[in-house]
Amino acid sequence: MKRLVGAWLAIVLVSSTGNPARADDKDPQPILDKAIQALGGEAKLKKAESATWKSKGTITFNGNDNTINIHATVQGLDHYRAEVEGEFGGNEVKGVVVLNGNKGWRKFGEKMEMDEDNVANEKRGIYLQVIPMRILPLKDKGFKVEAAGEEKVGDKPAVGIKVTPPDGKTFTLHFDKESGLPVKLVAKVVGFGGEEYTQETLYKDYKDFDGIKKATKVQSKRDGEDFLKGELTEFKTLDKVDPKTFAEPE
Repeated sequence: MKRLVGAWLAIVLVSSTGNPARADDKDPQPILDKAIQALGGEAKLKKAESATWKSKGTITFNGNDNTINIHATVQGLDHYRAEVEGEFGGNEVKGVVVLNGNKGWRKFGEKMEMDEDNVANEKRGIYLQVIPMRILPLKDKGFKVEAAGEEKVGDKPAVGIKVTPPDGKTFTLHFDKESGLPVKLVAKVVGFGGEEYTQETLYKDYKDFDGIKKATKVQSKRDGEDFLKGELTEFKTLDKVDPKTFAEPE
């Protein structure tokens, strides 16, 4: 049971100023620039390349809500560690997921090294968590960004971008038209067993953490069904991360 839930949880862990861009504007850069300013500015977001945070919430699994607490640390887009505690079907679950470049491990009772596909899925999960938090990676050459028009998120207008990351699997990210803050992400994700879902994530209740604005409430649906409701409780940037953080779990 713990091994099954652990593998499934690992996949789970794989989240201004100026005038807004017009819906027919094909240049996404004004949208990105406004978002960067809204989140705290380029200097602050550069410092968030390495960061740590804590969150709590519920995950819906087989129609049941299960509690979960996560302490995560990230460095760039390919180094990540998440320590997980939760209760699933009355069973306490505790474990860790680690990504270190092209290697990764999961330990939920029994340790398992990730294969190539699982490493790729974990990296994609980091893209989907970190990019709405920092935006800056979208200016790198490895990411292709296109304007994606406007739509309403809730009852407010939002402008969108279509992102093609290095793995070639596109996703869309929408920003509140007035504030510039990220409000919705839509992406294809792979669930336990290899099935593919369309995951829609909403970002709400932004708060300031030492000059960086972070959504403190996140809600995800998969194919329209409730999947994750999370609340951020702590967030801070790190000047450096001990390399042992991303070492193979003992």
